[in-house]
Amino acid sequence: MNVPTAATSDLAAAAGPVGESEAARRRHGILPSQGIRALIGDRCVIAESPIGEDQVQPASLDLRLGRIAYRVRASFLPGEGVAVRDRIATLAMHQFDLSAGAVLEKGCVYIVPLMESTCLGRRLVGMANPKSSAGRLDIFTRLITDGAAEFDSVREGYKGPLYAEVSPRAFSVVVRAGDRLCQLRIRRGSPTASDSATRRLHEEVRLVDGAEAGADIARGIAFSVDLRGSGERALIGYRAKQHTDLIDISRIGHYDPLDFWEPIHAGREAFVLLNPGDFYILASREAVTVPPDHAAEMTPYDTRVGEFRVHYAGFFDPGFGFAGSGGAGSRGVLEVRSHEVPFVLEHGQVVGRLVYERLTEVPDKIYGTTIGSSYQRQGLRLAKQFRQPAA
Repeated sequence: MNVPTAATSDLAAAAGPVGESEAARRRHGILPSQGIRALIGDRCVIAESPIGEDQVQPASLDLRLGRIAYRVRASFLPGEGVAVRDRIATLAMHQFDLSAGAVLEKGCVYIVPLMESTCLGRRLVGMANPKSSAGRLDIFTRLITDGAAEFDSVREGYKGPLYAEVSPRAFSVVVRAGDRLCQLRIRRGSPTASDSATRRLHEEVRLVDGAEAGADIARGIAFSVDLRGSGERALIGYRAKQHTDLIDISRIGHYDPLDFWEPIHAGREAFVLLNPGDFYILASREAVTVPPDHAAEMTPYDTRVGEFRVHYAGFFDPGFGFAGSGGAGSRGVLEVRSHEVPFVLEHGQVVGRLVYERLTEVPDKIYGTTIGSSYQRQGLRLAKQFRQPAA
């Protein structure tokens, strides 16, 4: 278990003093790493095999695939009073063992019971996201609970199993029991996020560079896409190839990007024409900062900004891009799909908003290289399974 270090104490001090009213507000918010460990100790989160310290992230818990997977005919939500296993019994085509590894084929839908389950107490709710590497491989992953009316949500007081719906979109992948495709955050109470609070935080920390006092803040702070890069013919993105080999998600730094991706280079007109059904990796024009006492989430697809979806894995840990944890200059990597029609995406176009939410306290783990975080100080970058260009 990590313990607070001098560096961690400095980060806590950087968050500023906490007054009495502030302390009251901080009883509401996302639980940090030490809060997650406390839940595990109290058996609010349990597992069929011990939960490792490496699963505990600054403000989330990595969830592990169980041993059995089910190929199902379609995605589903069980609905009130219905268990996921009852839906599986109706919709499953076959089941198979993940112990030694198995292929999940692109275009198919799978349900995998997770090793972890929850027994949440009063005023505790859970929210899930795909992990960054799963999103960058275009593995559409959503959490389901018994009786759920929506994905990626664990209701207050929920006691029961957790399931992952897994649907590879761009590549067929090899996974094993114990692999981690999604992460769970726990929120206590009902914290409020307001535009005025985001504006104050931006003035203090500069959440998105290039956005000064006139930052576009409305239900989150806006950020845009970089389609110019460092100059003429600069690499600005990748488009997934249609017919490729398998990707074994356990192989880190193993695959040649050119076997799976078509590089996209900057052109004179500084736009990209998104083809319906294609998957793209692009980068934000702005660097993003998440201070140690906050987490950030990219808001879901909004038809008002265009016929495309940005970012499956829309969660940024405390310390992402934060200079004190070695992250100055970290940009958001965008996982982009067009919908029904071709769509022209232009340089500097707003593609999403970041909503910042307080933690109940500063984590004793901060996102960065000291805890093995893969994407601190990133620019345009593929998933960690691909060989990265030499620095």
